[in-house]
Amino acid sequence: MTQHIVITGANRGIGLALATQFKQRGNKVTAVCRKASSELKALGVSIIENIDVTNPESIIELSQQLKGQPIDTLVNNAGLLEREQLGSLSTSTIEAQFKVNAMGPLLVTDALRNNLHKGSKVIMITSRMGSMADNGSGAYYGYRMSKAALNAAGVSLANDLKEDGIAVAMLHPGFVQTEMVNNAGDISADTAAERLIQRIDELSIETTGQFRHSNGDSLPW
Repeated sequence: MTQHIVITGANRGIGLALATQFKQRGNKVTAVCRKASSELKALGVSIIENIDVTNPESIIELSQQLKGQPIDTLVNNAGLLEREQLGSLSTSTIEAQFKVNAMGPLLVTDALRNNLHKGSKVIMITSRMGSMADNGSGAYYGYRMSKAALNAAGVSLANDLKEDGIAVAMLHPGFVQTEMVNNAGDISADTAAERLIQRIDELSIETTGQFRHSNGDSLPW
């Protein structure tokens, strides 16, 4: 049976690479984004545009467009990175990252709860920068705080959805060459997507709630 994969932030970078590789595997892909790129349009997947994961009305619109469609894997990929440091903190950029990185995935998952079923998987594309134990360099306040909050939400979701047979994972893609980091990463989006899909395939209800690197390593909280 064809798997239905829903991916937010699918217009570029990791999201686009995931959409491409899931489509190549023969999955039904629904790509969710604010504005579709030409690359995404060329894939031939289902696209839901004009969705802002920070806007409750937009999330309701997403749920309405997907009403009645079972979702096998929901990939909460949409993200935002700003670069605050002491002496130049910005309330607006910190709040924006919380809305996109932490609240967005939680609200999207909640809105699509009725589309999930026993055996479904919910994926939070997070970052090791949300780890307390792994923080050895400081700065990036809004990004680190928002990804730590995302991890907390993911663990709660794992607990709440376990009895329904729905598994949740927090996955760090690696330092990926995307526009978000001005292409300064050490692996390509295609490589990151390939590794993430391997981790998604491995995810089960027995391993729900884990925080892992796309290379398979467990990450410290």
